[in-house]
Amino acid sequence: MSRIYNFSAGPAMIPAAVLQRAEQEFLDWHDSGMNVMEMSHRGKEFMSIATQAEADLRELMSIPDNYKVLFLQGGASSQFTAIPMNLLRGKKTADYFNTGQWSVKAIQEASRYCDVNVVASAEDVNFTTVPDKSTWKLNPDAAYVHYTANETIGGVEFDDIPDTGDVPLVVDLSSTILSRPIDVSRFALIYAGAQKNIGPAGLTLVIVRDDLIGDTLPETPVTFDYKVQADNDSMYNTPPTYALYMAGLVFQWLKTLGGLPAIAEVNQRKAAKLYAAIDQSGFYQNPVDKQYRSWMNIPFTLNNSDLDADFLAGAKAAGLITLKGHRSVGGMRASIYNAMPEQGVDALIRYMQDFAKQNS
Repeated sequence: MSRIYNFSAGPAMIPAAVLQRAEQEFLDWHDSGMNVMEMSHRGKEFMSIATQAEADLRELMSIPDNYKVLFLQGGASSQFTAIPMNLLRGKKTADYFNTGQWSVKAIQEASRYCDVNVVASAEDVNFTTVPDKSTWKLNPDAAYVHYTANETIGGVEFDDIPDTGDVPLVVDLSSTILSRPIDVSRFALIYAGAQKNIGPAGLTLVIVRDDLIGDTLPETPVTFDYKVQADNDSMYNTPPTYALYMAGLVFQWLKTLGGLPAIAEVNQRKAAKLYAAIDQSGFYQNPVDKQYRSWMNIPFTLNNSDLDADFLAGAKAAGLITLKGHRSVGGMRASIYNAMPEQGVDALIRYMQDFAKQNS
């Protein structure tokens, strides 16, 4: 059976070259006589994998030396709790942007530990834009400012890094991490679930500035304490070893392509051609403000929603799967992360054009 094009929002496609290398090493990693899943996380074999993965990630993202890289468990949602526990540091308030469903969940969890000031909200327009900067209400006394760079469900993405002055900036980068270069030094903390652009589900990445480690809330669980994890090189407890190994292979794959500047060109081109196909069709629509359209998650609707089921069935028959939109939005959604080849986007566009002709 040939590989299909999987447009899932996550778990998402993994590069074919990475899967092939993992297959080659599956029974015997580097003459160790065992699979990576069988290794002790404290053994020299796995420690070399973890060390190389961190070094490659630091190189790809140009992570400054005064930042710790943590490979954790629990998914990005676990950080909704860990962030206030680690970053309030004696303060009682934190700032949050509300630009979609993941922002809502982050706000709900943070509200258990502090007073949340909503800087700006797009809920009144169904999360189809980022509120204008003139409406932002930043609190200079906040412990930190949190935003979700890209809302996976709604397909809304910030077009720039918010300027928060001296207040530490925190970002959920789950959907866009490694899709383009970013200036890590602009952030106090970056976090991301792995299952979109990093690798398999199960691994959570946290990049945190040294001066914000320590002084957690008294009730902070030990595995949520960034200082404990940093002091133990993310090995306080057993990390998701195979997911970390796979992430390392993805990092190496990105390096062979030319790093983040190279993949950014491909990603921008993929998104541009899919949006053009939607906008020019007269048959499909994208609801998001053009300035804030996501590169990674592209929702679209058909003019006649009665055709949705037929569209999805035909797409599946054509080897294009997981295009159904999130239940809160409806319609369709194409997630085109790093591992989605340009040929996959081209195949989707051809199918969309054929379907529109047949049903207009």
